[in-house]
Amino acid sequence: MKKFLSLTFILFSLLSFAQYDQMARNAFISGDIDPAFDYWNISKPNLTFHSSFKPYLSSTFNNATDSNIPFKFYAFKNFFLSKTLNEKPEKRIWYNVQLHPILDAEIGYDGLTKKPLTDLVGGTHLKININNDFTFAATIIGGKSMLPFYMDTVLSNQKIIPTYGQAYGSNKSGYSFMDYTGYVSYSPNNNKIFNFQLGRDKHFIGDGYRSLLLSDYAPAYPYFRINTNIWRIQYNVWYSWMYDVDNANGFQKQFTNKFGTFHYLSYNITKELNVGLFENIIFRGSDTNQTRSFDVNYLNPIIFFRPQEYSVGSPDNAGIGLNVNYKFLNHLKLYGQLSLDEFFLKEIRARRGWWANKQAWQLGAKYINAFNVKGLSLQAEYNQVRPYTYTHGLVEQNYAHYGMALAHPFGANFKEYLGFLSYRKNNWELNWQGMYVIVGKDSLNGKSNIGQDIFLSYTTRNNEYGNKTTQGIKTNVMQSNLKFTYYLVADMNMRLELGYIQRSESNGLGYVLQNPFIYFGFKTSFWNRYR
Repeated sequence: MKKFLSLTFILFSLLSFAQYDQMARNAFISGDIDPAFDYWNISKPNLTFHSSFKPYLSSTFNNATDSNIPFKFYAFKNFFLSKTLNEKPEKRIWYNVQLHPILDAEIGYDGLTKKPLTDLVGGTHLKININNDFTFAATIIGGKSMLPFYMDTVLSNQKIIPTYGQAYGSNKSGYSFMDYTGYVSYSPNNNKIFNFQLGRDKHFIGDGYRSLLLSDYAPAYPYFRINTNIWRIQYNVWYSWMYDVDNANGFQKQFTNKFGTFHYLSYNITKELNVGLFENIIFRGSDTNQTRSFDVNYLNPIIFFRPQEYSVGSPDNAGIGLNVNYKFLNHLKLYGQLSLDEFFLKEIRARRGWWANKQAWQLGAKYINAFNVKGLSLQAEYNQVRPYTYTHGLVEQNYAHYGMALAHPFGANFKEYLGFLSYRKNNWELNWQGMYVIVGKDSLNGKSNIGQDIFLSYTTRNNEYGNKTTQGIKTNVMQSNLKFTYYLVADMNMRLELGYIQRSESNGLGYVLQNPFIYFGFKTSFWNRYR
């Protein structure tokens, strides 16, 4: 009888799920969920899914199958804690409501300051789908966080927590914060070609752990996006409203507006090979001398801004980029990026270290089911960013939002080596991350601008020529993260985490930092948190 009831329930569930094929839902951008997409996309490549643009839209992965994933995970078509209403008759409007409670509770110990640390985040995620072609989603969170020393040294100045935004208080009692994200998404007539979204959230361009084009490191921002999928091509254009907080000293009334327009054209040349073209323009809204609204010239949805810039005599900050990935043997993916902030071929060929040779590049590889061990994945990545990349003559127009870089957390003028090893089986995962960075920093007295701090104007640069990557005070940063995760309920990302972080820094002036940090937590969150 029990077997019969179980089979009946499973059959009913499959039939009820098969009735709905939601087209307008966004997948979460999360390091806990993304590995499933990697396993599916690398082992079963196709011509319609574009792995380099996140968040993934559900219409682009509705043919994803769980059978390609050798571990428990947050399912592609996730109906956990959801309820469908008004199902019959079929011609009537039906609703699907999904609710996820969010609770991140963590206790840790900072081995440098010899202090226990606590971290508590609570909130809820609500998603409403109507007739497959409309989705409303909202996430509201708030909490109090105490951070290890190496993070607090940066946070204590502007009191901005990566991912969350504005923080209040101090690390002694815990930084308080509150944040929200969400969107309204519509795919007209349940089609797979066009999708329109209005919301407040983040985007990520690339196939690696880092992105040198656009990452999810900075806080969320309001946006309007158009997603188009035709043949083997996906084209995204979105308009954003951001803030410069560099001189605000934490007072929101002193924040100044800045705006961004982004284009990303992705082309699946074959099932295995994808090439993406990226461009953006960042322009200020208001300052002490003038007030400026969104420039309507940048509403142009056609890619390639340079002609548009020249036609209006623009002083704004434009950048272009390239993303490439190649999958082979159903186990491997090679990927890379190139970002150009300025491009003068004559100066590049001259190899004189001209300050405006502002480029960044990335090379990486992912290896899933490594050595034929199901659930074992390896990844290696290299990132290099030249001095003054992402900066601008007007600091308000640098490539940043809310005091955080829009691309790489280290800003510019560095070389970074990353390594990852992960083994997932059933409900548990063992994960290791290693980072080694050589970064050239400015002098301690603030009188030097050698191109690392993207919140300094490039007009205050030290040298016109002779600039090279990692110039300045050469600083070595090493970090190792070891984490064990047990997924209590994979379909809601409910998990237990036990982790150890070892942070080491040193420079040529004799500065040495050794900061061990151990933590244990219960979590249900869906976002990336960078430490």
